[in-house]
Amino acid sequence: MQISPLLPSTAPFAEEQIAALNQVISVTTAEQRSWLSGFLAGLKAANDPQAAVPAAPPARRAPLTILYGTESGNAEALAAQVRKIAARLGFAPKVVDMADLSPTQAAVENLLIIASTWGEGDPPQRAVDFYEALMADGAPRFDKTRYAVLALGDRAYAQFCEIGRRIDERLTALGGARIADRIECDLDYETPATGWIEQTLERLTAEVGLKDAGASVIHVDFARPGLDPAAVDPPTRARPFEAEITEHVRLSGSRSTSRTYHVALSLEGSAIAYEPGDSLGVLPSNDPALADAVLAAAGLSGDAILRGALINRLDITTLTTRQAENFVRLTEIPTPPADWVAGRQIIDLLELAPGRISTEQLTTLLRPLPPRYYSIASSRKAVGEEAHVLVAALHYAAHGRQRGGVASVDIAERHQDGDSLKVFLRPNPHFRLPIDTDRPVIMIGPGTGVAPFRGFLQEREAVGAGGRNWLVFGHRNYLHDFLYQLEWQDWLKSGLLTRLDVAFSRDQPEKRYVQDTLWDARHDLHAWLKDGAALYVCGDANAMAKDVHTMLLRILADQGRQDPAAAKAELDAIRRDGRYLRDVY
Repeated sequence: MQISPLLPSTAPFAEEQIAALNQVISVTTAEQRSWLSGFLAGLKAANDPQAAVPAAPPARRAPLTILYGTESGNAEALAAQVRKIAARLGFAPKVVDMADLSPTQAAVENLLIIASTWGEGDPPQRAVDFYEALMADGAPRFDKTRYAVLALGDRAYAQFCEIGRRIDERLTALGGARIADRIECDLDYETPATGWIEQTLERLTAEVGLKDAGASVIHVDFARPGLDPAAVDPPTRARPFEAEITEHVRLSGSRSTSRTYHVALSLEGSAIAYEPGDSLGVLPSNDPALADAVLAAAGLSGDAILRGALINRLDITTLTTRQAENFVRLTEIPTPPADWVAGRQIIDLLELAPGRISTEQLTTLLRPLPPRYYSIASSRKAVGEEAHVLVAALHYAAHGRQRGGVASVDIAERHQDGDSLKVFLRPNPHFRLPIDTDRPVIMIGPGTGVAPFRGFLQEREAVGAGGRNWLVFGHRNYLHDFLYQLEWQDWLKSGLLTRLDVAFSRDQPEKRYVQDTLWDARHDLHAWLKDGAALYVCGDANAMAKDVHTMLLRILADQGRQDPAAAKAELDAIRRDGRYLRDVY
């Protein structure tokens, strides 16, 4: 039977203090109480240096491997959170990327896995080797392993959290002992993931006999009283920075089918220290007209507070199968066909049963409005306390209604010079320029996927890099869509940009894409790769990145005079060597 951690009436506090402390302590977790115990011990030691501290035998620290597979960095951030909590509880935690571990090495005593699902049920790029080896017939046994899985995904995709689910089931099949049920987290993962982490680690401490190991002193810097953490800590999703727009310029021509904008943001005073390859998270607002339409369809027009939430806080565009199922239960309408959700939004769902739900039911039905991420198109060495992004306003028609991208339209069409955007940094340590500045670089970036490569070239120019630089760019029309054209041409003249190849799909009868340009340049591409070039791909994951990958395999097979299996092995080796990097979305 668990004893409630309450103070006795004889505690040396006033009656109202005891009541207040009991109110707080009664809802704390074991990890929180351990932290508080260590904090108070550290505070006493800091304020009373002469106080005698009894010697204590060193606590046993149980090994814990925290294995993550990530595409966007969320799983990696959660792994770091697990490490901090686990260390306080008496574990000896080790955080490892799936790219750096084999299943055999993962068959340890205690294992926590945080796995993201990418797109329609694929593992993150850096986790492919680990995942395939784990699923293979020759995978090792995990009979001596206690494990638990935290799965990350996006319910907008049919294969939600598929990779985490498969890894969980596979470890059980290989003899692993599951110590906690798998949790499957959507885009608003922070709160449920944190609760699961605390509960799972608390259970694991009991399993390995570390119940009292966490009561160690927490090291706190008491020598800096009055320091405002917000003055030094970089912005986060929960506490973004208000960045002023200092430049808002349309790059695409007036006759272009794509309205693409260069947006410069002032980061002065933000503590955002980005590197080329990183992304900027933007907290967008929904279209007020769409929010009004949602209110009308729900029969809730006139609710100003709800309207503000629909514009700034809740996702009113994305529609998931679960939301449709919940709406059917609330309204008791007939269930739509299985494929009805595809291409539709919340407004379409509400119009199936207008005016049938309450304010509370609507807000419960909706997901939090997630940030959007944009590759940073600049180098701090070139632009100082600024960050540049490239934004193409998305407009399209689906199921009889005109629709638009949430953030892209918000930034491109509802903002201008002098306005501000709420931003924070999302580092991308796996999409960096080579440390060796003499290494050749090949950059493939159609459309707005060219953004990070502008930052790459600014950086290479600023540091005097000696390596050759080759850019492959694609879009629809040469006259209207050649983004940053003058800059590329200036860099060609200066010699910084060694080679520029372009593919404009609508300038000739047969559509031509970047992969076609690669095939035409296959001899030189193969020679650059043999010379150790790093190859970067940025842009659309569903079509472009897959087509480019297929073309690279074809080129390696053709130029190397080898079969497809050998070409795949060669490209895999280039990837493992850190020379084939992708930032796709």
